[in-house]
Amino acid sequence: MQVPMLDLKAQYVSIKEEILSAIAVVCAGQHLCLGPAVEQFERQIAQYCGCRHAIGVSSGSDALLVSLMAIDVGPGDEVVTTPFTFFATAGAVARLGAKPVFVDIDQETFNINPDLIEARITSRTKAIIPVHLFGQVARMKPILEIARRHNLTVVEDAAQAIGATQDGLLCGTIGQIGCFSFYPTKNLGGFGDGGLITTNDDAIAAKLRILRDHGQNPRYYYHLIGGNFRLDGIQGAVLSVKLRYLNQWNRTRQDHAALYDRLLVGSGAKTPKIEPNNGSVYHQYTIRASSRDLLQKALADHGIGSAIFYPRPLHLQPCFAYLGLSAGDFPIAEKTCQEVLSLPIYPELSNEQIEYVATTIREFHD
Repeated sequence: MQVPMLDLKAQYVSIKEEILSAIAVVCAGQHLCLGPAVEQFERQIAQYCGCRHAIGVSSGSDALLVSLMAIDVGPGDEVVTTPFTFFATAGAVARLGAKPVFVDIDQETFNINPDLIEARITSRTKAIIPVHLFGQVARMKPILEIARRHNLTVVEDAAQAIGATQDGLLCGTIGQIGCFSFYPTKNLGGFGDGGLITTNDDAIAAKLRILRDHGQNPRYYYHLIGGNFRLDGIQGAVLSVKLRYLNQWNRTRQDHAALYDRLLVGSGAKTPKIEPNNGSVYHQYTIRASSRDLLQKALADHGIGSAIFYPRPLHLQPCFAYLGLSAGDFPIAEKTCQEVLSLPIYPELSNEQIEYVATTIREFHD
């Protein structure tokens, strides 16, 4: 049996006619950069998230970058975040000349450990970026309390977590700003790059809309130094179609995760821990295994795809060597990088495929 890590074609086939019809409308109208399809999607997803503003942008990476630009992060500033995440989280900070300040993670959830944040705050700290890794919301209540005490902005990196909840609140609306990615592999994926910023702050929203289009308002009158961060019309059309299915797809991921949880009991693999007040959307189903690399090879030998997110923490990446950090500075993140392995979890998987994956893992440990 073959079990790919991800099969985007399976999803596409199921909604092909709706997708092609939506794209055809954009092609006929030739509103290709922003335009009516993007505006419609922004209205729909703002309603979905329960927020006042949703601003479509060119990627999840750019969502982070533009959000930091909107709160005037720049040289001399510091932004607190996690070393166990995709590069874009800290990369956006560094691109603006600010300093990413890392905080170790919780060993159970893989998210930033709020108990360690306050010790890393200085007079130069301007924001905190908690990452809702693998589809589970970080512990936001203590993060928000710390931010209030120090007058900091909380920018949620929700790139992997659209639809995830904490205490009944949807991620991206808990902090001041939320950032999402629509990279094709995400739970809500486009036909290329795309991203979104959510906020309930009218002033920030107005600034974001100007910044994403070179800082102009009206056209050719530039008030800010912005950039080309627009969302394409075709992406807006595709995402509007897919948004209708998002809750269904997320529920299926949750069902798959529950099946994995049951089948992997006693397997030797440590299954994900979801906090009781969280509703994870399982962008990844990530286990821990002491012999991770050997297990991954065994899975591959049986036709099963898997992935390592992430093999090296950000503080040990060559591009951040200038920060002067070294091995041992964030031991939990470093150990986690040696043990994590993500298994297939996409909605179109069959129960038989999941059972085959679990059986292979159990046999490996036996």
